[in-house]
Amino acid sequence: MDIALLNVRVVFQKSAVVVDAIGNHKNEWTEVYSCYATVSGENGKEATAAGITVDDSDLSFSVRYCRKVVEINNTEYRVLFGGDIYNILSVDHMNYRNKSVKFKCQKVRR
Repeated sequence: MDIALLNVRVVFQKSAVVVDAIGNHKNEWTEVYSCYATVSGENGKEATAAGITVDDSDLSFSVRYCRKVVEINNTEYRVLFGGDIYNILSVDHMNYRNKSVKFKCQKVRR
């Protein structure tokens, strides 16, 4: 993996259930790991639903292998990049060579 291509900062967040003072349960996102990544697949798809144009971008983030990255899965984690939130669709360990991990993500509609 060419280190010069790791040129954007991404943040991985984990979902956790938090109980407040009166016993209400709610989901809260906490920052788990931040690193530099390579972004690919930025094609900027737009869909029209009910007369509204919505951005449905699919991106792939490639990061260097480390112990924190290996723990990330697509059910409990999400990615922050450029002020936008991306849900992780799949995690590719790149043939388990322990060099890089690729996350295929989709932009969250807000």
